[in-house]
Amino acid sequence: MDYEKSYEDLKKALLELSEENKKIPIIVEGEKDIDALRKLDLKGVIISLNKGMSLTDFCDHIAEKYKEIIILTDWDRRGGYLCHTIEKNLRGRVKCNLYYREVFAKNAVIKTVEGLPSWIITMDKRIINDKS
Repeated sequence: MDYEKSYEDLKKALLELSEENKKIPIIVEGEKDIDALRKLDLKGVIISLNKGMSLTDFCDHIAEKYKEIIILTDWDRRGGYLCHTIEKNLRGRVKCNLYYREVFAKNAVIKTVEGLPSWIITMDKRIINDKS
């Protein structure tokens, strides 16, 4: 794996995500994911799945409020299940953007949204040291 290229692709995607999040809400699994994205300077609407309601009710609520969302569940097995279930439940009602989840899954060694800030710090240090 070319870590420097992966890191650059991920940083570029984060900048794009930050811009899109100004208009489009992001769906994440939990509060720690929201905290992580805030640390990465995302300022738009970020919604946690863990609100004490079923996935079906959650999707109905989202469909009532939004025309488009960005799904950014973890890129592990559970996150994949949640992503595809949400997408399936919203099909035909809400446009679901999975692009950023796919970029992060491809380029980050970690598997969780909440791990992104510390992974980026580690990569910043590694790349700076490699260039020294």
